[in-house]
Amino acid sequence: MLPLSQHLLPALAEGLPGATPVTVPSYDRSRLTAGIVHFGVGGFHRAHQAMYLDTLMNQGEAFDWAICGVGVLPSDRHMLDVMEAQDHLYTLVVKHPDGRREARVIGSIVDYLFAPDDPEAVIEKMASPEIRIVSLTITEGGYNFHHVTGEFDDAAPAVRADLAAGAVPGTVFGLVTEALARRRARGVPPFTVMSCDNIQGNGDVARMMFTAFARLRDPELGAWMEAEVPFPNSMVDRITPVTTDADRAAVRDDHGYTDAWPVVCEPFTQWVLEDHFVPSASGPGRPPYEDAGVQLVPDVEPYELMKLRLLNASHQGMGYFGYLAGHRYAHEAAQDPDLARFLLDYMDLEATPTLRPVPGVDLDAYKRQLIERFSNEHIRDTLARLCAESSDRIPKWLVPVIRENLAASDAGEEREVGRSAAVVASWARYAEGVDEAGAPIAVVDRLKEPLMAAAARQAEDPLAFVAQREVFGDLVDDPRFTEPYLSALGSLHERGAAATVADLAGPAGREG
Repeated sequence: MLPLSQHLLPALAEGLPGATPVTVPSYDRSRLTAGIVHFGVGGFHRAHQAMYLDTLMNQGEAFDWAICGVGVLPSDRHMLDVMEAQDHLYTLVVKHPDGRREARVIGSIVDYLFAPDDPEAVIEKMASPEIRIVSLTITEGGYNFHHVTGEFDDAAPAVRADLAAGAVPGTVFGLVTEALARRRARGVPPFTVMSCDNIQGNGDVARMMFTAFARLRDPELGAWMEAEVPFPNSMVDRITPVTTDADRAAVRDDHGYTDAWPVVCEPFTQWVLEDHFVPSASGPGRPPYEDAGVQLVPDVEPYELMKLRLLNASHQGMGYFGYLAGHRYAHEAAQDPDLARFLLDYMDLEATPTLRPVPGVDLDAYKRQLIERFSNEHIRDTLARLCAESSDRIPKWLVPVIRENLAASDAGEEREVGRSAAVVASWARYAEGVDEAGAPIAVVDRLKEPLMAAAARQAEDPLAFVAQREVFGDLVDDPRFTEPYLSALGSLHERGAAATVADLAGPAGREG
């Protein structure tokens, strides 16, 4: 079986013997030059930002905006090996609800550097004038800020190591800051730092964290970065589950070649981006993203709050309840009528009141479309994925909904928090590490040990989990939150997830 490679593309476009043709880049990849360095080349980046650039290139645009990927973590070495072996090509497979699969080879990534092997190469790549954007999908936990204070965590060992005199940078903060320092010293304009992570105000957060690191290294450099480096906010959306062996086999069986790391995703995609970049003499300092369907707006916040508090928080809402009830995939949970009604009630009655008007979006249609997207059985997104790294997610996606509704109630407006509290309770029950059938749960979280230790004390201290102020702040002190939380937690222990959700759900007939 032939592996994916540049020289194989013409044959793939025609269709290998006995196989279905694949859409391949229509452009000459030898003409591409990198204009973007991207940290965190995972499935989402390859289904989203790299796909948008490939679209532009197929339209004859953005040939000087190709991507040089960068890996920082030891686990990124596998991506290095795959990308080098496949000429930095990969297959993107869009899975439709009716079972159709659309395969397309993406060619917008032209290089990949592994920082632990050669940090100097990464720094010099970013320091070169042709790089005008450094983009990030480093996950919510990659920004190194305290979940309650929001401040940069300068006590993190990797950060302290990067700040030591004469240190070779090892973190994204150290690498990016050193590259900007060299550009400043050489009289080269800075690049734009473009976050594409699921964090409210992701550009603002990136600015705070990177400039905080820079000030610790050199206060003058930090002040220069604050004044000169743009950090546009963005909202990104496309459900992209982890690639499985079955996905690799489907590419092989359908199209007659092997791809060691294809990407699968849903048909829906959205990117809303603040148009704030370092301008150049030849243009606005960015690819013509609007030609590929990106929404360039002056204010991203309404869109990002919509997505974080409706889609992302609802993922958490169905994740723990669904897993405890015996489901293992997102589509199974979303097709559960009680759980679908519960999610819609959360979205309608608790999340929506915290949102600003979203230009051009029908929120009622958007919310019901979310249930349809979650229900796509061909995506096979696992609930285990949705439940992972919750301490990086719940404080950013759901806790702000609770806090805003409590604050509105303090101001005299009647708001509800019961369903949000129940989601937190389902996380607490999940963190006990055993499902309702007695099978172990593999809890994946950077705070796994304290989370599971707190969950283990819930029999004698039902508030032990939410007493972790690093995660929840002072919510444990507010009975308007703790009363519904304790009610849901008690029901989960006594009656199970299915019965608890059925009680919390609204009247029948609302799902979808």
